[in-house]
Amino acid sequence: MENKISESVLVIGAAGCIGAQVVANLVRDGQVPVAFDIAEDRRRLRLLMDRSLADGVTWVVGDVCNSDILKATILEYDVKSIIHLAALQVPFCNANPVRGAEVNIVGQVNIFEVARSLGIKGLAYASSVAALPILDNLWPSTLYGVFKMADEAIADVYWQTWKVPSIGIRPHTVYGPGRDQGITAAPTKAMLAAAAGKRFTIPFAGPIMLQHTIEVADAFIRSAQSGADGAHVFDLSGADTTIAEVVEEIKGCVPGAEVTIKGEKLPFVSGLDDRKLRNLVGDWPSISLSEGVSQSINSFKNLLSNKLLSYDDVYRDPLGGGHYDLYDS
Repeated sequence: MENKISESVLVIGAAGCIGAQVVANLVRDGQVPVAFDIAEDRRRLRLLMDRSLADGVTWVVGDVCNSDILKATILEYDVKSIIHLAALQVPFCNANPVRGAEVNIVGQVNIFEVARSLGIKGLAYASSVAALPILDNLWPSTLYGVFKMADEAIADVYWQTWKVPSIGIRPHTVYGPGRDQGITAAPTKAMLAAAAGKRFTIPFAGPIMLQHTIEVADAFIRSAQSGADGAHVFDLSGADTTIAEVVEEIKGCVPGAEVTIKGEKLPFVSGLDDRKLRNLVGDWPSISLSEGVSQSINSFKNLLSNKLLSYDDVYRDPLGGGHYDLYDS
């Protein structure tokens, strides 16, 4: 990915898995990220880049439900484009549906309204494959998916009514260092377990589309800086594979790795295609499953040996319930 002219890019949800990788990729490319999140949590960012670089990133603490701080941040740092990744995922929406709606829907409206009022022309946001109905269902199967479907509709209305351009991206199963929440984090946790010499059971089987965090972050950056008109929504492709093949790749990198599979396939679509997105915004490097698994395991080995990551930490339940027994083998 070639270097672009340095400009400030607001990364909303910078403490998350994809957000931290977006920040790291922007720094890699000589650009100027402005991190924005509900708390200043650089933990994932420090997994991806030298601590001195991670700690040098400008960080604004704020809530996407507060449009005033969003607007003030954009003005203070002369932001030219926005990458919106802040969201509460499935278990958090189930635990607190009202807060889930606030963050995932009100937050979306706030960001689009601020972009409209300030004339921001570069806006990419995260939708999700969860927004797609499964089989014969009319609607998505989770509140999170319903919220993301609404976000896509909100983006369309802002283009049709006020000509606010945007690109929504639907990631499938993101993996790599920093992916430590949600049931589909299990493939990443299996890679970490292999690097640590621990046993691990992936609690589902069947087809899956895996997308390395570096590739996903590049897609968001390309989209936010494309200058494309319209309200677009695209699926994101990746390695169209199976959990069994993922386990074989892990064992190829770590012979003797004790990684097993137990469970049914997930109700997600597969076979997604992102050629239309690449044609619109420009191509970015693809990362094969073999390359991504090897890179992730090597990163985990390095982080573990340098005591920058603890294997036990990934099992802590962010909802406060102790450990994810589902993932323990």
